[in-house]
Amino acid sequence: MNRTITSPANPKVKRLVRLRSRRHRDTEEAFLIEGFRELVRAVDSGTLVEELFVCEDLFLGTNEPALVDRIVATGTRLHRLAPAPFRKAAYRDRPEGLLAVAPQFDTQLQNLRPPADGLVLVAEAIEKPGNLGTMLRTADAAGAAAVVVADPATDPFNPNVVRASLGSLFTVPLAVGSTEEVLGWLAETEFTPVITSPAAALRHWEISYRGPVAVVIGSEQYGLSDRWLDGPYPAVRIPMAGTADSLNAATAAAIVLFEAVRKRSVHVTVTADDYGMEP
Repeated sequence: MNRTITSPANPKVKRLVRLRSRRHRDTEEAFLIEGFRELVRAVDSGTLVEELFVCEDLFLGTNEPALVDRIVATGTRLHRLAPAPFRKAAYRDRPEGLLAVAPQFDTQLQNLRPPADGLVLVAEAIEKPGNLGTMLRTADAAGAAAVVVADPATDPFNPNVVRASLGSLFTVPLAVGSTEEVLGWLAETEFTPVITSPAAALRHWEISYRGPVAVVIGSEQYGLSDRWLDGPYPAVRIPMAGTADSLNAATAAAIVLFEAVRKRSVHVTVTADDYGMEP
């Protein structure tokens, strides 16, 4: 068994700290997974864990040793850390004693194959990792077939995306591309984009959402780009009754996605008129 790492200056600890940076993640094509629930979902999804760092003194329960044994049984390298170096390596304020390094998985848009009648979430230029992670979590809860990140302003492998998703990063198919690539993919797969805009005439419950549909949410500060707003796409708004003129992007995604789920639970034949479009 390897000796416990006791120094925060250990090279392995320094590498974990560097992996918080996108530049180093992209260079190594690797990312961090921290926390019991996140690691369980990663392993359940078949994600390969290259290295596992543990600190038994920081475990929160009694299930961690079984998870460690399960991961190590796949050939993962195990490193034991004392509390001080583990806290230096961890990106959480309250670390749980589990931190892993995994290779980045494929997010190429052309390899995404949702069901022909699926519901997809498209998120354009989302800036805050917490919002993107929450959108992944919401998409998972809503049973969405995929999440597509257009013109990414944040890295989907950012540790705070992993954290905010509560491991949904590993359970919802994810793809990344430019807005032009996403629009081309939607046309190729015959998904109807339903865009969100405060200027839309229709309220978010005044559309059917039936058939293959992509709910499209824009950035926190600017909303959707003109490429979406100037297109021939059905648009909806979330009515605002107070003084606020907008919602958090992740909150808006949740409201529209679950309305789509509600409407799609009524099984009828979809027509072009359902989206206010010419047949």
